[in-house]
Amino acid sequence: MSERLDLDDFSDLIERPHGRLRREAEERRTLTGLPPQALGRLDELGEWLGSAQARVPVRPVAAPRLVVFAGDHGVAAQGVSARAAGTAVELVREMLEGASPAAVLARRFEVPVRVVDMALDCAPDELPTEVTRHRVRRSSGRLDTEDALTPEEAEEAFRAGMAVADEEADAGTDLVVLGDLSVGGTTAAGTLIAALCGTDASVVTGRGGGGIDDLTWMRKCAAIRDGLRRARPVLGDQLQLLATVGGADLTAMTGFLLQSAVRHTPVILDGVVSAACALVGQRVAFRAPDWWLAGQTTGEPAQAKALDRLALDPLLDQGVAVGGGTGALLALPLVRAAAALAAELPAGEPGEPDGSAPGDAEDAGADSTPGGRGAVDAT
Repeated sequence: MSERLDLDDFSDLIERPHGRLRREAEERRTLTGLPPQALGRLDELGEWLGSAQARVPVRPVAAPRLVVFAGDHGVAAQGVSARAAGTAVELVREMLEGASPAAVLARRFEVPVRVVDMALDCAPDELPTEVTRHRVRRSSGRLDTEDALTPEEAEEAFRAGMAVADEEADAGTDLVVLGDLSVGGTTAAGTLIAALCGTDASVVTGRGGGGIDDLTWMRKCAAIRDGLRRARPVLGDQLQLLATVGGADLTAMTGFLLQSAVRHTPVILDGVVSAACALVGQRVAFRAPDWWLAGQTTGEPAQAKALDRLALDPLLDQGVAVGGGTGALLALPLVRAAAALAAELPAGEPGEPDGSAPGDAEDAGADSTPGGRGAVDAT
C-alpha cells in the first residue's frame, strides 16, 4: 500500500526554470545584430525554452506529444452541454480515427497523439487498452448535488496523471500539448475557476465548445452556482476540491501538470479545462506555472479569469473552442519557430561562435533536462 499523497511535496520539488540561463539567452540574442523587439514574442519564447531546457542555445523542439485526458461528467445529464450526456466516447473515437480537428493538425504537424480515458461513460472494452488502462470510474459524479469522486478515486486519478507525466518524460517527450475531451467538462472547469477566483457563476459561465443556446446557458449557470456552494467549504484542500467538483479527468490533468513541472517538461495549455487545472496546480505549487504556456484564448470568460490569475498571456487569439488540444496545437509552430531562431541565428563576439560559454549545458546539470530531478512517487 503506497503512502497517502501529500500535495505539499510539490512546493519543494518544483523549481523555476533556470533564471541564469534565461539571462544568457537574452545576452546571446543581443549578439545577433537584430534590433531589440524585432522578433516580438518569439524572443521571449526562445528565452523561456532555453531556461526550461537548461541549455543555451536552445535545442529544437524535436519530440512533442499531444496528450488528451477524456471523461464524462454526471452534471451533463442536467442539459448543460450541446452534446448529450455520456457521449464523450464519440469524441475520443473521432480523434483515434484521425477525423477530429486536433487529430488533423497533429497529423499535419507530425505530433504523436495519446488519449487517456479517466471516466468515459462506456464499457472499457469499447476502446483500446492503452487508452483505458488508467480509467478510475465510469463517468464522474454530478457535481451540483454530489461529489464528483470519492477521496480514494481522486487520489487514484491524480496519481494516474502523475504516472502519465512520468511516462512522457521517460520517453523523451520535450514538449507536451495538453488537451481534453469531455461532455460537461467546461461546467466543472467553470466551477473550479469561480471557486478559486471568488466570482459568481454568471461571471464564468460560457457557451462551451458546442455554442450552447440561452436556455442551456441558464442551466449551466445554475449547475455552476450549485457546485460553487459545495466547492467553497473545501477550498483549502485542493485534492478534496477536485473530488468535490472536478471529476476524474480534471483531477488527472492537474496531477499531470504538476508532475510535468517536477520533471521539467514544458506544457502548452489549450482551453478552459486545462486552464482550470493549471489554476488548481498554482494553488498547490506557486512556481509550477513557470513551466506552462497558454496556447490560445477560446473566448470563454472562465479561461480569461484563470489565465489572468496565472499571469499567462495566450500566444494566439483565434477563438478555437472545439477542445482536444486543437488551439494549443495551433501555437506549436510558433514555439518551434522561436526555438529555431534562438538556436540558429548566428551570434557575434564576445563569446563562443554560437554565443554561449563553454560548458553551459554541463553546468546546468543533468537534473535540469526533462525527466531530471527527483519526482513525486506516483506508484
